[in-house]
Amino acid sequence: MPKIVDHQTRRVELAEAVWRVIARDGVDEISIRSVATEAGWSSGALRHYFATRAELLAFACEEVITRVTARIGDLSRTGSVRDTVRAILHETMPLDERRITESRIAFAFVALGLSNPQLADVQRRHFGDMYNLCRRLIEDLAVRDALAQQVSSRDALARRLHAVVDGVSLQGLAGHLTPTEMAAQLDAFLDEIIIG
Repeated sequence: MPKIVDHQTRRVELAEAVWRVIARDGVDEISIRSVATEAGWSSGALRHYFATRAELLAFACEEVITRVTARIGDLSRTGSVRDTVRAILHETMPLDERRITESRIAFAFVALGLSNPQLADVQRRHFGDMYNLCRRLIEDLAVRDALAQQVSSRDALARRLHAVVDGVSLQGLAGHLTPTEMAAQLDAFLDEIIIG
């Protein structure tokens, strides 16, 4: 009986190998060969799934987005509105090893997208998804009358929230803020915009 191969599972295994190489060696070391070696595959076998480095990187980043989105969806919505917003945003920030690797991958696409249209599309999706998350959080706060101030533009406030999260995340990745300091910076901003 022929062996049944779950191609999606194999693709996810390769994405995880990409993440391990990035965590250990940095995004510049990603190649078909380095990922194949990490996964215990031949380069030829890997090319059955991803013909180019760009395809491999794009899938690895998209898989990060998928996993973060799933974790956010699985969060318990107990506690205060502020606690829920904080927990959701923490899932997107480099506050532990797993989220540091995820953030390194996501932010690497800013630079990678400058020279590769396929990777630029992934980067735009990542930024768009993050902005949409911030916008939904601001809308939910407004519906619950939990915004500390009257805002003329919820869109502008969502963009500020997105900028704060990305800004402290980038500073954390660069070693300028510790995870505790990143969380404190987010808390300070949430104190400004959320009642209670």
